[in-house]
Amino acid sequence: MAMYDIVVAPSQAGRDGNFIEKIGTYNPNTDPSTVVLKPERALHWLMVGAQPTDTARSILSHEGVMFRKHLQVGVNKGAITQEQAEEKYTSWKEGKEGRKADSADTKQQAKDKDRADRLEAERKVNAARAEAIAKKNIVVEETPAVEETAAEATEAPEASTETPAAE
Repeated sequence: MAMYDIVVAPSQAGRDGNFIEKIGTYNPNTDPSTVVLKPERALHWLMVGAQPTDTARSILSHEGVMFRKHLQVGVNKGAITQEQAEEKYTSWKEGKEGRKADSADTKQQAKDKDRADRLEAERKVNAARAEAIAKKNIVVEETPAVEETAAEATEAPEASTETPAAE
């Protein structure tokens, strides 16, 4: 099972080479994927010029670090105040939590519906099996009566032929 570290490393370092700081972990094996991140350290490294890989950028964006960097650049340029930036980030974070909850609810509803559909299909299959067994039992009960009548009819002529031969 794959589990990845999110690290800050010099661009000259190899893929598995030395790194400066571990700022989090990423586990894609869970549903939803689990990310444990130190957002303040990630923001610090982005502000001093770190260039994230595409995957790391996606993770940082999903966690809101890229948005915080965007807001902080605006504060540094004087476009907005620190309070406005914090307010925008807080409102974004609350909206994000709501979207996560809605997504989780939607997934749970889909799982519940799938389970209900499978149970209904199983009930139909069980009902069809029970009906087939009931028909089979009815046919089996009628068949011995017919066989007994036929067996009696065949035994009667044999008995009559044996009797005259014995005389």
